[in-house]
Amino acid sequence: MADSQNPQPADPAEALERLGRLSLRELSMEDLLQIVADLTKTVMPGSPEASVTLVGKERPTTVASTGQLATDLDESQYDRGHGPCLHAARSGELIEIGDTRTDSRWPDYLPRAAEHGALGSLSVPLAIDDDEQVAGALNIYAREPHAFDGDSRSAATRFAPYAAVAAGNLHAYQSARDMADNLRIALETRGVIDQAKGILMARHRLTADQAFQVLARMSMKTNRKLRAVAEELTHPGTLDRLTSRRSRSPGHAVADVRCGRASNAMACSVRPRLSAAGRCHRTALRLS
Repeated sequence: MADSQNPQPADPAEALERLGRLSLRELSMEDLLQIVADLTKTVMPGSPEASVTLVGKERPTTVASTGQLATDLDESQYDRGHGPCLHAARSGELIEIGDTRTDSRWPDYLPRAAEHGALGSLSVPLAIDDDEQVAGALNIYAREPHAFDGDSRSAATRFAPYAAVAAGNLHAYQSARDMADNLRIALETRGVIDQAKGILMARHRLTADQAFQVLARMSMKTNRKLRAVAEELTHPGTLDRLTSRRSRSPGHAVADVRCGRASNAMACSVRPRLSAAGRCHRTALRLS
């Protein structure tokens, strides 16, 4: 291996053997990724720091890091939207920077890396998701230029599959958790809207469709989300309080829906009496 400030890098074979002995049942994916990053640091020359990047639909994230240097340089690339770690993750290519002070690629990022004390880097792509919804990279930031040789590159590529498995499982878990959260919110939202519809149906003798139109009109008129309007109506005594506050009362919305105004209908659907001017006479409705 190349000369470095790290006098005796650990034996990659021993580090890989340690990884192989780990019990995945006893570790979270975050813990496993951190162990991969820590062991990668011990076997690499150049007194390095290591990190693991995940790139999905949202902003890239660092899911494991051995030090502030790696975290800062990862974030610097995320802010710019490009850099060696992102290129490795997206392209599937191993990206090596021999000397950040002289390499001409990514001219707005590499000088910053050099200022932080990272004079070389190695980014190894992670094969995580076959449908390419998420990608990743194992990043190694060396404090010495030209720190990596054939042996160190080989060691890094041998650590990458462990990081890929852990990162893939972490992504799958997070996706499943997000789906469960979204489903829970959707069910809760549907439940409270149905409850509010039921209150309006019982109070004003509306159909289910008319009750929903009332909620929709109140949402638009008050510039609030439909769920917020529904939640307010389901609180005890809210409907009575709203009838005394004409600006937010459901009565006008009910009357408009009954008169067909929600769909620009010309005639009232409940056969209200007509005044001489032909307007809907709402006195009999007593809604507000």
